[in-house]
Amino acid sequence: MSKFDEIMKRSGYSRATVSRVINRSPHVSDEARRIITEIMNELDYIPNRNAVSLSTGQTKQIGIVTAMIDELSLTFINQFMDTAMDYGFQTIVYMSRSDKQTEMQAFEDLRSKRVDGLLIVTCVNDPRELKSYMHYGPIISWQRMANDDIPSVAMDQAQGYRLALEHLVSRGYTRIANVFGRIGSLNTHSRREAYEAFMNSQGLPVWREAYQYSVFTSSDGEGALRHMMEQGEMPQAVLCSNDYAAIGILSEARRQHIRVPEQLAIVGFDDTELSRVLELTTIHNPIAEQAKQAFYHLWRVLGKEKLELKPTALDYRLIGRKTT
Repeated sequence: MSKFDEIMKRSGYSRATVSRVINRSPHVSDEARRIITEIMNELDYIPNRNAVSLSTGQTKQIGIVTAMIDELSLTFINQFMDTAMDYGFQTIVYMSRSDKQTEMQAFEDLRSKRVDGLLIVTCVNDPRELKSYMHYGPIISWQRMANDDIPSVAMDQAQGYRLALEHLVSRGYTRIANVFGRIGSLNTHSRREAYEAFMNSQGLPVWREAYQYSVFTSSDGEGALRHMMEQGEMPQAVLCSNDYAAIGILSEARRQHIRVPEQLAIVGFDDTELSRVLELTTIHNPIAEQAKQAFYHLWRVLGKEKLELKPTALDYRLIGRKTT
């Protein structure tokens, strides 16, 4: 009698239930999992993962494609990994350092069935060229994709920007500067459009001095504020592409003895833990929920046990704190 059959006999559970425990499926009762796991340990049963892959047609591995890992993407990646583990999947991170050829290894691994699916956090290759790899397995992106070449769970950040602008104007600020992220990204484009449209609708000046910045880190934020000070007239408020840029502006403002928010109001974006510590007004970005939805998109294709996993509508929220 094989060890697998012995586990079935001792536990009294079916082949399907034992298989679910072995494959770390979440769809097993705690009691069944405990009993079967104890028997597996007693018999020193170690499943042959190669055999499991052959029998199921899956490696139980999902690749994560990213140019780099920063504080923001780490939050998304951690939640995605945690959700994947709940459903019996492990993850492999492919960090390209923005090299197109290095990045392609992840997509070639999908084609050769070394991974079952891919999550794109950020990519540098043209999505139109990557779309053909969807023939080999599901791909989902957190990066916004043009023309729906690859499905994305990303939210249009223009919605959050409008919330911030409405908040600032309601507080009486009229000279509002904007600092953006990657110049070529869809989010930067939609943020800029939202900013200009809102300011024009209110009859307020569009502050163009900040358009030349690619502001990601706190040190970038410090430099952005110094440049604004060199231009002469200072804005009354600054709206930032992320919390770290806003924190840099806040830090530099304190060094320059600029009172916040009396002389300069500051709004971040994402609602990171550090923004709460520093009491920074920001826009809450539901990053963890987007990560879960990214996995659920893959699970709809990879899940052997089909579940009704309906994505919930996600919204940005203004979090008002002391910097405004």
